[in-house]
Parts: sequence; structure tokens; C-alpha cells
Amino acid sequence: MSAETASASAPRPTTLLFGEVAVGDVLPELVVPLTRTLIVSTAIASRDYQDVHHDAKLAVERGSKDIFMNILSTNGIVGRYVTDWTGPGAVLTDVNIRLGAPNYPDDAMTLTGTVTGKDDAPAADDTGGVEVTLRGVNSLGDHVTGTVRLRLPDRAAGHAARRGSGR
Repeated sequence: MSAETASASAPRPTTLLFGEVAVGDVLPELVVPLTRTLIVSTAIASRDYQDVHHDAKLAVERGSKDIFMNILSTNGIVGRYVTDWTGPGAVLTDVNIRLGAPNYPDDAMTLTGTVTGKDDAPAADDTGGVEVTLRGVNSLGDHVTGTVRLRLPDRAAGHAARRGSGR
């Protein structure tokens, strides 16, 4: 992974505010190297012991070219992609994804996304809803497509506290 890609995909240390987001905003690209270790370890971490996710010989016997990533791993990577962009205070409320081409080892998946929707105004809890449409592509084509809905704070916690204290 190049330094440019690594910095573009670094997690945001502070939370993006609802007012800082506009429909049409483009998320930074994230390149995920698809190592055999990533595919096996994330399947095990999600308690998916299906042999096609860790046993290459059995995966080939079942018609695949190799082991491949499970949907729970893809779902986790999609969540990471969006929260790396928003920062730690975002709350994912809906992840709606569809899988396409398998993620095989020794490839890479490149995630891209765009803000495609935004609430008209913040809710009573001072958060606003945002929709991101995304795509993850590997050398075979689209691995994942879908949308993620999330809530972002309308203002920084410190700003709200200062405002309430009369300062």
C-alpha cells in the first residue's frame, strides 16, 4: 500500500459534524489488500467456520478457485470504511449491501463512496441522518455495492456545553 493510499484511508481522529457533510461529497478511497490471513482470520472472528473460507482444497472441490471472504467480513470492512471517514462519533443505523464477485487472496479491494442523501434538519437528539452509497471493486469486478445510513452529531459536544453554560 502506498503512503498516499495509507494516508487517504487513515481514520479521522475527531467526528465529522452533520453540518460539514453535503450530498455529493466523495469519501476517500480505501484499498484493502486481500491476504489469505485477512480472509481466514475474519471468517473465524465472525464464527463462520465454513470450509470455503479457510480450506483452499475443499473450496476448489466445491467449485471455487480458492478460499474467499465471507459476507460478515465484507460487512465489517464496509463499516470500517464509513467510520474511518466520519470519525468515532458516528452511529451506523443501516448497512444494506449486495455481494458480487468473490474476494480471493492475493488481490485487493478498493472502496469508494459518495454521500447520496442527507436529512433536511437535525433531529431532537441533535443528530442528523446521512446516506452513503458505496462500491468495493477487486480485479474481477464489483465485490460489494450498497448503502450505509448513519447519524452524525449536529455540533461538537464541547461547543454545545459551552453554549449551554452561557460562555
